[in-house]
This record gives sequence, structure tokens and C-alpha cells, in this order.
Amino acid sequence: MAAESGENKNSFNRYACLCAIIASIISIIFGYDTGVMSGAMIFIKEDLKISDVQVEILAGILNICALVGSLAAGRTSDYIGRRYTIVLASIIFLIGAVLMGYAPNYAILMTGRCTAGVGVGFALMIAPVYSAEISSPSTRGFLTSLPELCISFGILLGYTSNYLFGKLTLRLGWRMMLGVAAVPSLALAFGILKMPESPRWLVLEGRLKEAKKILLLISNSEEEAESRFHDIKIAAGIDPDCVEEVVKPPNIHHGQGVWKDLFIRPTPAVRRILITAIGIHFFEHATGIEAVVLYSPRIFHKAGVTSKNKLLLATVGVGLTKTTFILIATVFLDKVGRRRLLLASTAGLVVSLSGLGFALTMVELNPGERLVWALCLSIIFTYLYVAFFSIGLGPITWVYSSEIFPLRLRAQGASIGVAVNRLMNAIVSMSFISIYKAITIGGAFFMFAGVSLVAWWFFFFLLPETKGKSLEEIEILFTKNTRHENQGLEIQPTTSNSV
Repeated sequence: MAAESGENKNSFNRYACLCAIIASIISIIFGYDTGVMSGAMIFIKEDLKISDVQVEILAGILNICALVGSLAAGRTSDYIGRRYTIVLASIIFLIGAVLMGYAPNYAILMTGRCTAGVGVGFALMIAPVYSAEISSPSTRGFLTSLPELCISFGILLGYTSNYLFGKLTLRLGWRMMLGVAAVPSLALAFGILKMPESPRWLVLEGRLKEAKKILLLISNSEEEAESRFHDIKIAAGIDPDCVEEVVKPPNIHHGQGVWKDLFIRPTPAVRRILITAIGIHFFEHATGIEAVVLYSPRIFHKAGVTSKNKLLLATVGVGLTKTTFILIATVFLDKVGRRRLLLASTAGLVVSLSGLGFALTMVELNPGERLVWALCLSIIFTYLYVAFFSIGLGPITWVYSSEIFPLRLRAQGASIGVAVNRLMNAIVSMSFISIYKAITIGGAFFMFAGVSLVAWWFFFFLLPETKGKSLEEIEILFTKNTRHENQGLEIQPTTSNSV
């Protein structure tokens, strides 16, 4: 593939990495908002005297609103660009954080939570897409997984905030937990303006001179920049030999017609890509991660931990485990590959969820007794579950779904995946308490283990390896019996060793 010629496979562009890190800061804010709510709910329920149903709604409404935000983000980023979409997301987060930190009652708290939810939808779509579009094939797994790493770091900060601010008065503590997120949101809104725009979006806009200038910065050589520029122009429908600084590409669209190409008249490759993206986002949350991240204090309480401080401290361990193993995943994604890590991760989920279900069932079958061994197993299997999730399914979901869509469909295709992701997150968040009350908490985790087994088969049969492939050639992987003349490709290979 032309995009890879001239590229040193072992090279690493620091400028591209810095851009991806800055873009991923918004994911820290989202992760913080998710993690901090798990502990804040304990204090909110006590202070505002709300019911379990209201707690479930408070936990899940963020994701319902994120669904709306993610669907709007695709069209928005096609219209105003990837960079300004990140600015918009940070401003929405800022408003949500201020409202939640002020919140004199449940209604204002819900308004702030909903506002933050819209920002979540924007952030989850745009951060990995931006990172994927500025990355070289050899480092795309690492850079595109940074948003997920930042989400985990944010969750850890949220858990730590619970522990620290939990020592304040009941009325002030949870409001400080939620309101402090306004500070990084404001800083990011200004800092992001120093970042370059995605060169692929600029090419879609016909701004070739600007795109070329940025490609020279994020590539490791002038030859690599030229070859990436060549392939991006083909993908955008522009003559690869065009030397104009500004052109009007034939398929400039600002998102028009994308929904038809995705749902009404997709090519076989696009249809499979869409099924794959929806499937991986569905299974990320259907396997129970939100139940563990958001309700870990309840899980540990059910297992036998009764002290509020110990509950919050054990929850910090969940955040630390999640962050550590996602950091490990970022190192191995471009070496081991997406597919191997994903299958190993999902198999680990089946085992750890089954073990957690067994331990919690033993606790429930012996009410009134303190089963130390079952308590220890519950904590061990919870941490194992988080570790297996974080080394594979967690980061790979965002890497994979942001890199498989063709250029013209990427932003809105990724937004559909995020919408499914947030819908499943909301369903799990808002129903977990009701589910475990209906089938026991152990039964709930056995159910998640069954879903994880189905997920493994889905990944095994439908997800090809994308490691080392340029964004412009990945569609070939989803096309059966592909020949060079295949008309469904986003870009035709330019060398014989491109597939």
C-alpha cells in the first residue's frame, strides 16, 4: 500500500502522539464523571433522600443523553471539523459540571447530568476518530487506545476523589466531587485550539495545502507524508496527481448521504463493517463492565465489606487495576494485534464472571455468616474481570470501530457505534439493581458470563486483524473474494503487496 511505503515500521512520531494525548484529555473528564458517580451516589442518596429507582436513573441518564450527543457528533465533526468538535464537547462538559456541583435538588442534578451526557457522546466519538486519523498504521493502535486509557485514568481519579472528598460534610462532599470536573474542561477548551486539524478532514474539505503541511508534521519522513497524502486524496475522490492548494472535491458532503450509504444501499463490505462496529460496541457493555465500575461499592458490600471507607478504598483498587491493564494493552495492540488480544480478553471475562457469580452466590446462600474465603474470591475475581476487560475488549472497541469505516463514512459510522455503546451502557446502568434483585447478584454475573461467551464467538467469526493496515486499505479486509478491480473499495491498492 502506498500509505506504508517510506514508513519506518519502528518509528514513532512524537508530535502525533502529543496531539493524540491532548485530544484524549477530554476522555479523562468523561472517565472522572463516570467513576466519581459510583461513590457520590452513596452520599447523594443520603443527602437528597432519593430512592433506588432514582439512583438507577441518575446513573443511567448520562448514557441516554450521550446517545443523542454521539449521533449529533458525527454530523457536527463532518461540518466544523474534528478539532472544534472537541472544543464543543469540553464546553458542554463544563456546563454540566457546574450544574452538578451547584445542584440544590435532584432536578438540577439531573439537568447537569444530562448536559454532561451530551458532552460524553461527543467525546466518545471524536477522540478516537481524531487519534486514528493523525496516526501512522504502525502506531495507530497505541494512539487510538489513548482515549480509553484516559477514561480509565479519569475513573481512577473519580474513585480517589470519592475517598478524599468523602471526608467533607455530607452537603459539600458530593458537590465538590462532581463540580471539580469544570476546571479541566475549561483548560481543555483553550488548549485544544493549539492542535492541528485532522488532515483527512481537511482533504475532504479540499484544503490540500493545509492537509499536506500537517501530514509533514505527523509523519516520520517526507516520503511517508507524500504517500499518505496520495492515498487520502484517492479515498476522498480527488486526483492523486492534483497539485492545487485548494480544490472542491467531487464528494464533499458535510455528512449528506452518509446514512443512505450505511443503511439503505451499503456495499457488502460496508454492511459487514457496520455489523462489526455495532456488535463490538454492544458486547463491550453487555458483558457487564458498567455493573462493576459503577456499582463496585454495592458488589463489595454484598460480599461482606461493610465500612464506607473500606468500600471506597476497594473501589480505588478497581480503578487502579483498570488503568494499569489498559496501559499494558496500549503497548501490545500494535505488536500482538487486535484480534488475539480481543479473543484472549473475552475468554478471561467468561472465567472471571463465572468465578464472581459463584463467590457472590455462596455469600447469598449463607446469610448472616461472614465467609472470608468468598469475600476474598469476590474481590479477586472482580479485579481479574477488570484486568481482562481492560487489556482487550475495553480499548480495542474504540480502536477497532474508529479505524474500520471508510473515510467518507468514518465520523457518522463511528457515531452509530458510540450510540449503541451508550444505549447498552444506559440499559446496564439503569437495570442492574433491578436485575440482581430479581435473579440474585450472583445470577446477574452468571448472565454476563453467558453474554461474554456469545461475544467470543462473534469476535472469532466476524473480526479480521487490522494491525499494521493503513486506514485506506482496511475496507479490503471486510470484502470477501476481493480483487484489485473490486468497485466497493474505499481505495484501490497501488502496489502488489497491499493486501
